[in-house]
Amino acid sequence: MPLTIRPALPADLAALVEWNASMAWETEHKKLDLATLTRGVNGVFEQAQRGFYLVAERDGEPVGSLLVTREWSDWRCGDFWWVQSVYVVPAARRAGVFRALYAEVEQRAAQSGAVGLRLYVETENRHAQATYEGLGMQRCHYFMYEMPLPA
Repeated sequence: MPLTIRPALPADLAALVEWNASMAWETEHKKLDLATLTRGVNGVFEQAQRGFYLVAERDGEPVGSLLVTREWSDWRCGDFWWVQSVYVVPAARRAGVFRALYAEVEQRAAQSGAVGLRLYVETENRHAQATYEGLGMQRCHYFMYEMPLPA
């Protein structure tokens, strides 16, 4: 069955929230606050400069999604596109859904003049790392640091 990749719509909000919550639980055993998550996902629809979601459909049914955000690189005078919030429903995994989403991102990024694609992955998630390497991505030499700020 062929996949269709399309931009997410506000009507996809409930699925995107559910999938983000599921992804956080599956990958990090984190239970996200659904009200905050809903506002966060909706914030992408409210302000296009924050990024965009893509949705994969099979036979008209959504089966996966991802978020793209942009980061300016002064060194390269262009945007890196960050792939985030990747989720594929369990019944559709290992069936090319992420590969199709990624191919769409790669095509759109190239057309926009982006300088590269980036993503981060849990250090223990070897399966995802192998998937990304299979798509031609390379592990880079940076570590990620974070400092949460008070709300």
